[in-house]
Amino acid sequence: RSKKKAFTRYEAANAEAADGKRPKDKDLANILKYATTIRAIAHTQPDLVKLGPKKANIFETQINGGSIKDKIDFVTGLFEKQVPIDAVFEQGEVIDTIAINKGHGFEGTIHRWGVTRLPRKTHRGLRRVACIGAWHPARVRYTVARAGQNGCHHRTELNKKIYKVGKKDEKFDSKVAYADF
Repeated sequence: RSKKKAFTRYEAANAEAADGKRPKDKDLANILKYATTIRAIAHTQPDLVKLGPKKANIFETQINGGSIKDKIDFVTGLFEKQVPIDAVFEQGEVIDTIAINKGHGFEGTIHRWGVTRLPRKTHRGLRRVACIGAWHPARVRYTVARAGQNGCHHRTELNKKIYKVGKKDEKFDSKVAYADF
């Protein structure tokens, strides 16, 4: 373990001076003067959930509502604090989710696009597309299945409804949740 204490320079740089001002106040004044949108950088706490990943996800989120001063006051009030899930989302809200799907690396056409295998006695391999297009146009069209990267793509799913925001060990009745379709 390190014998040095972490963040000592950070604390010293951001400590209040005798006149009650902090060095960050100058930066906040510039943000208030010039900024049109306010965004906050936050991270998850995967060690609280005993699942696979241990590395925190760092993300940037935009702050909406009110004037620029209201947004800055809201964000600075949240510095170095945990934000509970019920402060962000509420029951019955419809949201969009953005994520990167599972990566499978470089894959062939059979697995990547689900095209049919060629017969057993095919010359030059059977896990490929038989015809990749006509003579003219003298190029391969984008609609033809080709080998390449499979997965690890950026995807957005729209209109996901939040049915419940609950506490740990709280029971959830799925029959009640899905009754509003």
